[in-house]
Parts: sequence; structure tokens; C-alpha cells
Amino acid sequence: MKIYTIAIALSMTGVWACQNSNTSNKAPENEKEEAVVETDTFRYPQEKHLKNLRMLTKGGDNAEAYYSFSDKMAVFQSNHRSWGVECDQIFYFDLEKDNLMENKPQLLSTGKGRTTCSYFLPGDTTILYASTHLGGDDCPPEPGREQGYVWPLYESYDIFTADLKGNILAQLTDSPGYDAEATVSPQGDKIVFTSTRSGDIELWTMNIDGSDQKMITDELGYDGGAFFSPDGSKIVFRASRPQTEEEIAEYKELLAKGLVKPTNMELFVCNVDGSELQQVTDLGNANWAPFFHPSGEKIIFSSNHKSKRGFPFNLYMTNVDGTGLEQITFDDTFDSFPMFSYDGKKLIFSSNRKNGGDRSTNLFIADWVE
Repeated sequence: MKIYTIAIALSMTGVWACQNSNTSNKAPENEKEEAVVETDTFRYPQEKHLKNLRMLTKGGDNAEAYYSFSDKMAVFQSNHRSWGVECDQIFYFDLEKDNLMENKPQLLSTGKGRTTCSYFLPGDTTILYASTHLGGDDCPPEPGREQGYVWPLYESYDIFTADLKGNILAQLTDSPGYDAEATVSPQGDKIVFTSTRSGDIELWTMNIDGSDQKMITDELGYDGGAFFSPDGSKIVFRASRPQTEEEIAEYKELLAKGLVKPTNMELFVCNVDGSELQQVTDLGNANWAPFFHPSGEKIIFSSNHKSKRGFPFNLYMTNVDGTGLEQITFDDTFDSFPMFSYDGKKLIFSSNRKNGGDRSTNLFIADWVE
């Protein structure tokens, strides 16, 4: 469920920072210094870990951009209407050659149903993603707000692999219930994903070909949005842990309806087999979209723990043991879905920053400064 409906929900409030947006990424000829300044108009002065910040998309909701193993490409999901889709579908692009401001990227999903959570497989010629298309061609209905802000757990989600022309190569899951949120180990040997097949929302692992599927979490609550550490030995994820009778009853009631409330989540780390589980954050509100720092010793994530009104969400970084919390971004609305390039030199993420008030969620990329 690494979807960005939090950003969409926040955008519907109509509360936005009044800031101008310069979306031109073309450097003026013979004006190198001016080009650098222009690039960093998207960066706030406090964002000392970011440099040469560029906006890659304009318009629509674009999120969960994840690097290929070579760092040359990225795969992401978008509902950009001008690209001919009605709800989230999977696209990819070459980070050096493709201009998403001007050209539609290559569609990799079927264009049917709804998709989420795409990721490159080893070799950079195939991807995996979750899709509801076997359950119907139309976009599945979004839940109402009768029970507050909730995420849908569509039972028709299954995980597929496809080539870079959009041809489906294999279906990796076929169990009843929600199967999605899959990511791949940097070693290229394992996949971690979220499933409701056990009756709760748990983390599972499997081999690259879909074999040897194992449940690795078993506590009551939502476990999802998992990523591997750089050496592939650990997994970081977000989780809810209902405690009181009232919280447990609400969680189970929503789960029975295929829903989960994401407004109170913390980060956890465990070994790839689920052992040595430990809680990383205890900040309150929603802490999610975690990703390991290239050192494997820190975690970058999105959080609204400082907010009393639900937003803004900003990026933070913490040591794996929860110490040394540091704020990384300082936008007024929404920053999330960070991923470091495999070489550790770049950070790609999604943001509502400086979008001119059009409520779009765009992809951004920056040089990472330690």
C-alpha cells in the first residue's frame, strides 16, 4: 500500500504554501552559475543534504519512483491524465535521456485496473508490480470517508513481472486476498511483499521467481511498505500496532472490509527471516515510506509527527536504533517516498512542493550531500 493517497487527501484541503514554481530544467548556454541557482530554486535553504534539486514531472500524481540496479532508469506510478490513464499505472524512464515534462514515458502495466509498487529486478530488463487488472478492466472504487481516512486493500491485487515493453512475463502471487507492496533485495535474490492471506496484514518474502513464500511477521496490525538493507540482511517497514480494546476492534472491523487506517504508524526493523524485530521510531502520527541510507546504519522516512493537523509530511533520518533524528526536508505540504541510488550519490522522492497550487505530486531528484 505504498500509495500516495495521503498526499491526495491533503491536497483536497486546498491549503497550500504560496510559492512560485520554475519548472524549466534547461541550463542557459554559457551561464553555468545561473543554471545551478535555477536548479536549486526547488530546494529550501535548510535542506543541507540536498543539492541540484530538479523536478522531473509536472502535473498529475506521480510517486514511488525507484531506481534500476544500474541507477540509469527509474520506474514509478502515475495517474497523469494526459498520459491516457484513469488511475495509477506503471511507467519507466531513462534518467539521462527522457524528459517527462515534454514526453509521455513508456507504459509498463496493462493500462487496466489499478497498479502500485513497481520495482526493477536484477538485470534491469524486467520489473515487478502489483495490479488489480485480473479483477476487472476498470479502476476499482475508492473508499468513502465514512470511517475516516483509510487505505483500500483490494483483494484483486496480485504481483506480476513484465519486460520493458509492458509484456507480462509471470504472475508471482495467486493466493486469495491482497498481495502488493513488493520490493527487491539489492542482492537480487529475494522479494518482500505485503499480504492478507493469513487473515492479517503481514510481511512475506519469496524468491525472485515467486517460489518459497514465507510469512515473516505475525503481530496484530498492518505491516507493509518494506525495503531491504543495502546488504540484504535486514528489512525496514512501517506498522500499526493497535493496543486498546477499542483500537483492536476498529482495526479488525476495517480489515474485514478490506480497509486499513494509516494515521498511526511507526517504523520497525527485523532480519530478513523476521527475527530480531525491533521498533525504530516512537514519534506518534504517521511514520512511513522508510528506506535505508547507503551505509545501512540509518533510515530515511516520511513523517508528520510534528503536526497537529495531519500535515506537513517531511523527510527525516534516524539511526537504526532510533537515535539521532534529523529533519531532511522542510516543505509546507508533502515530501515522501525517498530512495537512494545504489551508488549513494542521488536521492529521488515525491513532493507537492512549489507546484503552483495545482495539487500535483511530482518526482524530484537531488544530489545527496552527507
